[in-house]
Amino acid sequence: MPRTSILPARIADDVVLRLARTGDGRAMAAAYERNREHLAPWDPERAPEFSTAAWQERNLATLLADHAAGRFWPLLLVADDGRVVGRLNVANVVRGAFDSAAVGYWVDRERTGQGLMSAALGVVVALARDELGLHRLEASTLLHNEASQAVLRHHGFVRYGLAEKYLRIAGRWQDHVLFQRILTD
Repeated sequence: MPRTSILPARIADDVVLRLARTGDGRAMAAAYERNREHLAPWDPERAPEFSTAAWQERNLATLLADHAAGRFWPLLLVADDGRVVGRLNVANVVRGAFDSAAVGYWVDRERTGQGLMSAALGVVVALARDELGLHRLEASTLLHNEASQAVLRHHGFVRYGLAEKYLRIAGRWQDHVLFQRILTD
């Protein structure tokens, strides 16, 4: 698997941003179950087994294989007590003339408004630019997700478009605002 010198990174007194690893399925399932209602308006509809340790561990094996191939960075925000309190993915890494990736994230309902995702995204921007050598990061948010848009703007992401009926979120196709951050000249 690709290694970095920037991860793990302490992003709060009690939270570390680190690469997900085999065996994290149980903690990830607990986080999704604990945040089911909190994430429902922002996520695709999920099958009941999504919140099981077995499903999460199987999915994690796929994500870690993609990570080993350099296509995906499954990152977790982990509290000192071992609870997963957020996710931040660097996905769809495309090399060559594009050298770009997409970021997506969420934070635990009990930890919103504490600056965790802003700190984590700052680490990921540095990782993408300085260690992965990417030229560009992109992100999308639902039109009304002002908190996420503020986090992106704080880290130099700029709005560059609107994608109509972009993703099926909460059971229906919804429009998304598109953001990007150019990392290199």
